[in-house]
Amino acid sequence: MTALSPHPDRLLPSDPTQLAIARRLYAEVADAPIYSPHGHVDASMLLRNERFPDPAALLITPDHYVTRMLHAVGVPLDALGLGPAPEQSGREIWRRLCEHWDDFLGTPVRYWFETEFSEVFGLTEHPSTANADELYDQLDATLAGEDFRPRALFDRFRIEVLATTDDPADDLAAHLALRDDPSFTGRVLPTFRADRYMHPDEDGWAGRLDRLAERSGVDCSTYAGLLDALRSRRAAFIAAGGTATDTGVLDAGSEPLDAAAAERLHRAGLDGTITASEAVAYRHNMLYRLAEMASEDGLVMQLHPGVIRNHHRPTFDRFGPDTGHDLPSVGAFTVPLTPILRDFGTNPTFRLVLFTVDETTFSREIAPLAGFYPSVYAGAPWWFLDTPAGIARFRAAATDSAGFTKTSGFIDDTRAFCSIPARHDMSRRGDAAFLAGLVATHQLSEDAAAGIAHRLVSDIPRATFRL
Repeated sequence: MTALSPHPDRLLPSDPTQLAIARRLYAEVADAPIYSPHGHVDASMLLRNERFPDPAALLITPDHYVTRMLHAVGVPLDALGLGPAPEQSGREIWRRLCEHWDDFLGTPVRYWFETEFSEVFGLTEHPSTANADELYDQLDATLAGEDFRPRALFDRFRIEVLATTDDPADDLAAHLALRDDPSFTGRVLPTFRADRYMHPDEDGWAGRLDRLAERSGVDCSTYAGLLDALRSRRAAFIAAGGTATDTGVLDAGSEPLDAAAAERLHRAGLDGTITASEAVAYRHNMLYRLAEMASEDGLVMQLHPGVIRNHHRPTFDRFGPDTGHDLPSVGAFTVPLTPILRDFGTNPTFRLVLFTVDETTFSREIAPLAGFYPSVYAGAPWWFLDTPAGIARFRAAATDSAGFTKTSGFIDDTRAFCSIPARHDMSRRGDAAFLAGLVATHQLSEDAAAGIAHRLVSDIPRATFRL
């Protein structure tokens, strides 16, 4: 067993001159409030404010960054609490992590865990098979304290804004209750995600339309009705404090259809006669229409194409979505987004934040687009790229064309609530290291770099997401 003590200079440069500069820059923002405009934490958790069930249910089972890596080294997903009827206890799941602790060496997951275990939970030893039960008991006892209830941690983490991800048919009851609760001073904002209504060839599409119709009070059996229902729910999200939407599609194709053609494809989807190519055309048209809506109502449009969802069908059938087998595909933005940017790219109401899992597009497409179109912002590294090395590559790739102010600010994209401060701290350290390099090579003054460091954690995410 070895001591768990994250180095105070982790992720900062090793060169003595740059290290001294980076230390000063990092100190400027280390304790700054957190703006988290893109995440997946459940708002009802904060509303209920109940103690977390056990360490595994908090730290392992909901975090597909963790479960996918354990699965990759041979741990079955049902041994990690996933599936319709998991039989493993929290203690047994925790033991699995401890057995495979060294499999995470060099990964961002290990980095986040080390920071989280040490700074949030006060652990002083690395997990291992020898101390697994002892650490589990320590964590479980810690979670029993009132200061480890969700709202207390929200305050301790200095979270100013936390955005969730929500289906248009969600009732948003938890968000509204938190907004109106005088004892809760944070902001928890819903994010409108309509992906599930864009795929008329998927099983369950008609049922989803029915649920949306019930929630919106608008008949969705027609294409025109679906658009009206989505507009209605967008207005409801805005009323609940929402400032953004989120869209994840296989590609960024956005060629619009005329109303008659779209109506025909909508009916074919309900009839079960739609072809694969027609379904793609319907999806491309829907992406255009969502951008059109954003140009009208001002909700910031987040777009992350290029992810192959549920790559392993047997895993999806047994365990469902978001269980670690969403995988990257080749990305493209400039040509596929031509219709959207032609029609809305210079509209001051429209804002489009582009994310990718294909980092070759940062310098080739995303940053140049952000460097011309007022509406386009370069989203921070996300999913497979939200790592210390990925952040450094992003800054080097994007800054030449887009600068700092046309980027999104850090995106933690997490369901793992207690990892939020560790992830944001990682970004702040990485940015301090990058800025220190610019200061040391006399491309920036240290005062200018300090100003950018502050803006990256506050002004830039607030402005980008209209917070």
